[in-house]
Amino acid sequence: MISANELGFLPGKSGVENAKALQRAVDFGGTVTVDLPGVYDLAETVLIGDDTELIFRAGVYIRRAKDDEGNQQMSYVFVNKGAFTREWNKNIAVRGLKLMVNDMETEWAGRQIVGLIGHVSFYYIKNLVIDEFECLDLRSHSFCIQICTFENIRVENVHIEGRKDGVHLGRGSKFVIRNGIFRTYDDPIALNAHDYATSNPQLGWIEDGVIENCYDLDDEDTTGFFCRILAGSWLPWYKGMKVQHSDTVVANGRLYRVCMKADWTEYVSETCPCHEDGAAEYDGINWVMVQEGEIENCGCRNIHFKDIFLQKNRPIGFAMHFDHDQYSRSVYPGSKAPVQEDLIFENIFFENNVPILLRSTTPVNTIKLVNSVLTGSRVDLGFLPEGTVTYPKTQILLSGTTFRGEGEHLIVRCGETRSADLKILGSIIEDDSFRAKIRGDIRVISSDIELEKDA
Repeated sequence: MISANELGFLPGKSGVENAKALQRAVDFGGTVTVDLPGVYDLAETVLIGDDTELIFRAGVYIRRAKDDEGNQQMSYVFVNKGAFTREWNKNIAVRGLKLMVNDMETEWAGRQIVGLIGHVSFYYIKNLVIDEFECLDLRSHSFCIQICTFENIRVENVHIEGRKDGVHLGRGSKFVIRNGIFRTYDDPIALNAHDYATSNPQLGWIEDGVIENCYDLDDEDTTGFFCRILAGSWLPWYKGMKVQHSDTVVANGRLYRVCMKADWTEYVSETCPCHEDGAAEYDGINWVMVQEGEIENCGCRNIHFKDIFLQKNRPIGFAMHFDHDQYSRSVYPGSKAPVQEDLIFENIFFENNVPILLRSTTPVNTIKLVNSVLTGSRVDLGFLPEGTVTYPKTQILLSGTTFRGEGEHLIVRCGETRSADLKILGSIIEDDSFRAKIRGDIRVISSDIELEKDA
């Protein structure tokens, strides 16, 4: 075990001195502790390698700081060493980190990875644990925790407040987000298999995960959702295709993305991108090489939400989402949209006004709502503009649901191009005046409550 304090990491030292001291300690690997209570300024990114456990004891606070000349140099507070070379790191744990953003954002630097903008970021990571984490002053442009291209991660016992995403995931498999308290203007949790070009470094499926015992605390204003579940699709490059900011293509066994001004401008691509790394310009279009591979869509599957407490007044709690704006169009015209698969929502509790529990504008095979309390909320299947996406039928199960409220309530709605099979069983209705309504192309397989068709 190594004490970072004994290597010069101390309260009262400059952010540059502390960064160098903590880096020396972390470079030894193994278990590194910070034991002396106090506020530690940090002005440069600390890189964490394999087989490293970094433990911050009670009373230790890490504060982002400017360098000795008053400049902000830090791309990230902590990031794994392999992130910059796309080499896997493994067996990293960060425990007890209390982060003070100190009115700073993740800035662009020469070595920063396009799309990786979390204060605490991990990219190409296996076997990661973040435990007993706190950040209460998150600003509006940087995610708090961002993890992309991962396998087997646990984010537990976190308290995050501020203006941006709390835990933002990109592609990966086998994950747990547990015991989270969030008060964020934007999404507390984002499962962004697809994303803006500047908001995740790679694209791909997010799968095999559990999100449980999490609180969406009330606040005065909001955007986004408790959880964003984002999917997308694209095409192989072809001569003359029209592209805009964040569009993706497959070319030469790689994925490339357009990074231009986000203003709806379309560019005609006449030259196929072929560079092996970084960014390059063709026909006045800036293309970033994203990753090796030839996948053409992505989404989320096999994910279980359990014991979720929605205390914030949000229009939508969970969104299975396609972007369709100047920042990103998740479905490139003519591409085959993915079907998101096998999502379970168990023990969902409403403690404020959330008119739509779950809204999906993506294809999805099955939605299961189990042992939850619906208070004036519904499941809503929406759609992108006609002809953009082909939607197969969705299977919806409402099991063990308590329906709370008086009078008429719309509980399931299908948009014009959507259809669903619906099963309802084990229901409880608290008020005799409650009347459940459904709207759209919905075939009721079975129901233990009376349903009315809404025109």
